Amino acid sequence: MPVWFFRFLVPFLLLLLSALFLLLATRAAGALWGLAITVPLLAVAILDFVQKKHSLRRNYPLVARFRWLFEDLRPYLRSYIVESNQDGRPFDKNARALVYARSKNQNSIHPFGTELDVYSDEYEWLSHSIAPNDAVATEFRVAIGGPQCTRPYSAAILNISAMSFGSLGGKAIEALNLGARRGNFYHDTGEGSYSKYHAKHGGDIVWELGSGYFGCRDAGGSFDAAKFRETAAIDQIKMIEIKLSQGAKPGHGGMLPGTKVTPEIAETRGIAVGENCISPAAHTAFSTPLELLAWVARLRELSGGKPIGIKLCVGQPHEVFAIVKAMLESGILLDFIVVDGAEGGTGAAPVELSNRVGMPLREGLILVRNALAGAGLKDRVSLGAAGKVVSGAGLAINMALGADWCNAARAFMFSLGCVQSMKCHTGDCPTGVATQDEFRQRALVIEDKAERVYQFQKQTVSALRDIVVAMGLESPWQIRPHHLHERLNSAKSSSIDHIYPFLENGALLDAPGDTPYAHYWAAAQTGSFRAVSEVRQTRYKQSANR
Repeated sequence: MPVWFFRFLVPFLLLLLSALFLLLATRAAGALWGLAITVPLLAVAILDFVQKKHSLRRNYPLVARFRWLFEDLRPYLRSYIVESNQDGRPFDKNARALVYARSKNQNSIHPFGTELDVYSDEYEWLSHSIAPNDAVATEFRVAIGGPQCTRPYSAAILNISAMSFGSLGGKAIEALNLGARRGNFYHDTGEGSYSKYHAKHGGDIVWELGSGYFGCRDAGGSFDAAKFRETAAIDQIKMIEIKLSQGAKPGHGGMLPGTKVTPEIAETRGIAVGENCISPAAHTAFSTPLELLAWVARLRELSGGKPIGIKLCVGQPHEVFAIVKAMLESGILLDFIVVDGAEGGTGAAPVELSNRVGMPLREGLILVRNALAGAGLKDRVSLGAAGKVVSGAGLAINMALGADWCNAARAFMFSLGCVQSMKCHTGDCPTGVATQDEFRQRALVIEDKAERVYQFQKQTVSALRDIVVAMGLESPWQIRPHHLHERLNSAKSSSIDHIYPFLENGALLDAPGDTPYAHYWAAAQTGSFRAVSEVRQTRYKQSANR
């Protein structure tokens, strides 16, 4: 029996009961009471099926109304909208509530003050000023593109993070891109490449290149410069992002089974229909930091001077310092680095990698910030942050840690109507977001969801502005580590710059031994991603074996 039958089982039963009561109405007066019950319910089910506002009600007529009933009862059940938990990264249930409210342009104001435990050793706060500054700009944009970039890009402070077509359905991609166009922020393609759904509405695009080189690969799966040049020349594509790793499954490749490789996905990714789509764990276009930067220079030339950067979840610190050293040695600069936290999401990943591999955003962002600042490159290489970014407070906290802008993925999925059913990897997404099933995608109305994407981004940036105003600053980029405080225990707290190191400009060049990163800086080498000590140890073993 087809899966869709169970989704519409209740309306089918109501239809059968209505027909039965209609037949009995001429013989039994009691049947009229049955009709009085079933016909209105059937009418509601039909209304749910044809309405365009709620995805769940379109896919699950009548039954989904139980969810809306509980949502309406939320204030009475004390399920308040809370912006964030103690560490500034929202609980998922409250994050959804916040995103839903803002995406619908509803009031997200919370009464009765904070419900957070301000004496918890996880609590943190931003310092406000006795002299707020209401003259703060209403729009925040950051120029991305170093001195070697001839076509820099002016990015919004909050953008859509990498989510591929294939992981998300075509309608979800369209809604995200249309929302991005309306709000003048960018939409990252994810490693699944640039598709016709990204192109349709003309919103700004960041094209992500993963190890599979989808959209610019040859028959053997290697990078194809001619195909890259052709797509990178499209004006809608504003920047190129090389994915070294992602937070939820760093250092792990992937495979899309051939049964899921539809003609549309095959066309987008440049692969064969019905064949397994392999995404290797490592890139084949380079194998050392210097080779990476040489490839960056080549991509910049092939793209006509557009910003080229990398995205990574920090793992072994010396590898980050190796890339920084390679920039200094070669003179080739990245235009930007996006740090993806280990808490970031994905459509599917091994549990062990999701839970225990990779550095969380806070530590990773601080480390990369220090690597750039210590090498004197922070003002020439822009720094982005991604990893459960949901609120204005989350944006402000990342600014304090060194970020120039932020990207969000799951928050924008919530704005599309995602209810976090955890069915992303099955193709059975109940709201039509993470599925290629056309009938399920029918539930997602592009115009309605695009407006919600736009409103969420707009309201969240507005909330960031409120924080900047309260802090008495002129822009989010003036938020510094000393503005962010964290409670260490119930009796002691300190500003974040007294908890984590924040290097002065050029500190690694002037006196690396005086920094907490002396070991990593010494271990980093430009000719290999391996630490110097590991290379020496390998040579010693080889010599001993002889």
